[in-house]
Amino acid sequence: MKFTFDRNSMINEIAIAQEIISSKNILTILSNVLLIAEDNSLTIKATDMKVNFQTKIPVDVQEPGSTTVYCDKLMGILASLPEGEIEFAMQEKDNQVIAIIKHSVKKIKFQLKCMSQDKFPEFSSAENVAFFEIPSKDFKNIIEQTSFAVSTDETRFFMNGVHIEKKENNLVLVATDGRRLAYAAKPILDGVNDFPPAIVYPKVLNIVAKHAPDEGMISVAIVDKTIFFRFSNYELNAVLIDGQFPNYQRVIPENQPNNFKLDKAEFVSALRRISIMLDKKVGRIFLNLKPGVLKIFSQESELGDANEEIPCEYAGDEITIAMNYKHIEDPLKVMSAERIAFEFSEALRAVTLRPEPAEDYFHIIMPMQME
Repeated sequence: MKFTFDRNSMINEIAIAQEIISSKNILTILSNVLLIAEDNSLTIKATDMKVNFQTKIPVDVQEPGSTTVYCDKLMGILASLPEGEIEFAMQEKDNQVIAIIKHSVKKIKFQLKCMSQDKFPEFSSAENVAFFEIPSKDFKNIIEQTSFAVSTDETRFFMNGVHIEKKENNLVLVATDGRRLAYAAKPILDGVNDFPPAIVYPKVLNIVAKHAPDEGMISVAIVDKTIFFRFSNYELNAVLIDGQFPNYQRVIPENQPNNFKLDKAEFVSALRRISIMLDKKVGRIFLNLKPGVLKIFSQESELGDANEEIPCEYAGDEITIAMNYKHIEDPLKVMSAERIAFEFSEALRAVTLRPEPAEDYFHIIMPMQME
């Protein structure tokens, strides 16, 4: 096996492969990337057994072949090399197959041990799979609005992913960890056949959101227990989480008579200042509302406390709501609106955070106890 390639073209693809590969799989076949050189192209594959990644780039193949190499070291080598043409050639040395990686101009050479691809997992085939297409920009947007809210509690595995479903012509994504819920929907499924609801690992969705272009379409298919994605020169598939997603409709409040509205940037700045004095283990922050004024304050501790007042649109009775700082901060990071609104009924009942004016997404946050 011998081929030459452009350093910059290769490093972009190996970087994505590195995102797929789990850091827990050190020095096993799953920590390797599979390289297949043939017909002047290089196929690159990586997997963590849940998410599979495949791409193909043009290279100059002198001798076809295939092997696997430790992805992290390959990435380190490529990152250290100057731009230009790089040669990759396999040879045997002391009964061990190694890859010789050399720069075409500079006198730089690396030797990287190879591992046979015999034990590299087979990927689910996308042949004869019925894909549908959705606008890339819209899909990326609703992924960003939801994927951060999944649960990391593996005992509640059915909440470890993002729920995806088709409602009329809307693509709906929902994520929850039991204390907060993120909901987003886009009317982008007009003419698309019905498909079963699915719970998708956030890892594959976040890779799509990060690497898919803003323009154009993404091809998607949900078949049996697998979801497939195609965009640019990339193919990804992932096993679905086998479980029953909670009935999220029951969590969405039907009536919240109270609300306050304010400037998002001003609110974010105040939150960051108050967060300096938060008890990081508890993360509780207080919002005190009076007509026209929002007071944000931290709980008094041995080290002190902080408070700040900012203007807001509010005309109701005085009320104080305790909330988890991270549950407010996370959605604010992905909201692009200049103004936001909080809707609520009582101090200990669900609060809805949404853009102002309302758009096609919102975030529901359960308050904390005051003490």
